[in-house]
Amino acid sequence: IQEIMNEIQLSLNEKGHGAFYLMQDDEKVGEMIISTTGGHLTVYHTEVSPLAEGKGLAGKLLGALVDYARQHAMKILPLCSYVYAQFKRHPQEYQDVWMNDEME
Repeated sequence: IQEIMNEIQLSLNEKGHGAFYLMQDDEKVGEMIISTTGGHLTVYHTEVSPLAEGKGLAGKLLGALVDYARQHAMKILPLCSYVYAQFKRHPQEYQDVWMNDEME
């Protein structure tokens, strides 16, 4: 079985809008659309290519997002239904980065 290296790249423009891209063999197989403002990071949408679904790739993007937020002391506003569902499912794991009205 050939192990495919997944590589996550973050691309932001000068306004702080962009995405985490998940690359596989120089092809984009997933993306998480975000924007940053001050100490906040808003997640709008997560998408994984249909051919790459079911391999935990959205979870890898989520991991990169949370790592980035923690490294930069940012709070995440999960407008993306996938990220929001993960935060709701594992509130203890994400409480340090989740910008959640219910918790404040």
